Amino acid sequence: MSPVLVLFGVVAAAAVGAAAAWRVLRSRNMDVWIASYLRQWPRRLRGHRAAHTHVHFCFADHYEPFWHKPTLPVARARVQRWMDRYPVIASAHTDSNGRHPQHSFFYPEEEYDEVILDQLADLCKRGFGDVEVHLHHDNDTADNLRKTLTGFTRLLHERHGLLRKDPQTGQILYAFIHGNWALDNSRPDGRWCGVNNELDVLVETGCRMDMTLPSAPSDTQTSKINSIYFAHGKDGCCKSHDGGRDARVGDWLRGKELLMVQGPLALNWHDRKAGVMPRIEASEISADALPTAARVALWERAGIRVDGAENHLFIKVHTHGAEERTAGALLDGGMDRMWTELEKRFRDRPGFSLHYVTAWEMYQQIQKLCSPDANPGSRSLDASPERPARQEVHA
Repeated sequence: MSPVLVLFGVVAAAAVGAAAAWRVLRSRNMDVWIASYLRQWPRRLRGHRAAHTHVHFCFADHYEPFWHKPTLPVARARVQRWMDRYPVIASAHTDSNGRHPQHSFFYPEEEYDEVILDQLADLCKRGFGDVEVHLHHDNDTADNLRKTLTGFTRLLHERHGLLRKDPQTGQILYAFIHGNWALDNSRPDGRWCGVNNELDVLVETGCRMDMTLPSAPSDTQTSKINSIYFAHGKDGCCKSHDGGRDARVGDWLRGKELLMVQGPLALNWHDRKAGVMPRIEASEISADALPTAARVALWERAGIRVDGAENHLFIKVHTHGAEERTAGALLDGGMDRMWTELEKRFRDRPGFSLHYVTAWEMYQQIQKLCSPDANPGSRSLDASPERPARQEVHA
């Protein structure tokens, strides 16, 4: 066969293979972020360089007791299951400071129930976590969103003793997760939000940090991955958080920026579909995505840090913990397994310290590192802004 024909065949086969690979990438919306993932490859290979690394772990729960629209007794029973089981399981685990795991309940405004919020507030006062803000909305407006968030945060703070106030301005402050992943009207079809420049509305109403991401394989996923960064809203624009300014030691907020804290996003070659294709590691814990030692290792290799603070690693994973299947997976062994693996890898491993933190405490640690007088060698958290006193945890 002619060398020209051989060369042509090789090129044609390569083109067909590349086209097939691209179709696979697009089918999972990986084309949005795969280039960023490849650019981070050298960082993953280098690993951490600090003599001692402090690992700050946050478990963010999109906590929806009214998932699939159950009756009120069913929704309350879902929460009661947590009230009965979670303290028992968490009390058996501690981080490097002897502190129990912390659970951050991002509670949806549209699912408000006074009894449920009282239960969650009691669990938090006992030292097992915190409550933040979650919201599902569609075809919304900026004015209505502002009213919704202001009313809900006031209700959580004044009626249930949750959230906290800025000691200087008195504004109620909160962390946020967007329902259906559609932060800043980021779905291409405009569903499940409707508010361009939603970031500015969040900042104006007291939001200081967003933990929506990663959202892969959703098409709302940003091209920026495995990062802690500051995003700025743009008038009339959507998905303004697709990029932003990386958090850096000694360089805090500039104007109306919102801190974005992403969870790990990677390819899991240890768990392949049909033994060939890697699964997407999107830091979700569910009945179908249970924690393993291999996944914990991926979370570490994602290397989510503040620039200039190599000795601090931030790991945020998420779940939908009120759903029956996921609740069962978590409360009947999943969380116990996850905490055991975290403690093996970061509490008991030389050169590491593990710190279980709430979402807000993770925000405070990042703020401390980014403040003008930052000391990257420190691991201590800033004191919380004004909020009701917490009870100590007794195992």
